Amino acid sequence: MTSFAPDSIVLNRKLPLWYQVSQSLRASILGRSPQDPLRLPTEEQLAGHYGVSVLTMRQALKELEDEGLISRHRRRGTFIEPHARRGSPVRLLGSVDAIVAQQSGMTTELLDHGSAPVPGELAEFFPDVREVSTYHRLRSDEKTGEPTNHARNYLRPELAARIDLDDLVRWPMTKVLRDVVGADISRITDTVEARLADPETSKLLHVPLLSPILHYTGVTYDADGRPLDVAVIHYRGDRFSFTVTLDAT
Repeated sequence: MTSFAPDSIVLNRKLPLWYQVSQSLRASILGRSPQDPLRLPTEEQLAGHYGVSVLTMRQALKELEDEGLISRHRRRGTFIEPHARRGSPVRLLGSVDAIVAQQSGMTTELLDHGSAPVPGELAEFFPDVREVSTYHRLRSDEKTGEPTNHARNYLRPELAARIDLDDLVRWPMTKVLRDVVGADISRITDTVEARLADPETSKLLHVPLLSPILHYTGVTYDADGRPLDVAVIHYRGDRFSFTVTLDAT
């Protein structure tokens, strides 16, 4: 039986290795194609793939097993759970792969795309351009079909010219920018605040007008500190929570 092939990552030695590996493997699992194999490589093979010890790999796999994304069987191996329900909590520990993982694993519909003048509230991020490329997507729970969030991305036009719309249906924008476009992402800043659902959000997410939602703004920067993408996402307040862990080292 052919094994599932996870993506590769460059590990950040300032963050726990098991966490980075688990988040990268999680993103690979949630972003897999239906025809991909369900069997994972052995612990030793995965450890070699990521360049970590078997003990670290074992800890990463336990995280995914506890989440219900994989199951481990003595003598048979480790398998992806094809119908596992994706968890809602958004946990951030500082790596781009963590953000990619949290954005993966939902059914995505591209509602519209095009060009538009830079919104006034985002002007500080795009001081040198008059128009940005925009993408509006609706994400739904893969199992129930229930809408969970809708997102608008505002990109620099030169990046948008290299984006395939099919990739945006399959993958999060962060992954497309990094792995397809080849953008050199250095950091992402996140801001989360409470808002009340406006008419558009109420209709898209099937929630009452003025009900609580989580308003998220994520700004992706390149190595020169230039903003590449601004994501504005409205999450259902009854489906998502945010937990941020700060590394003191």
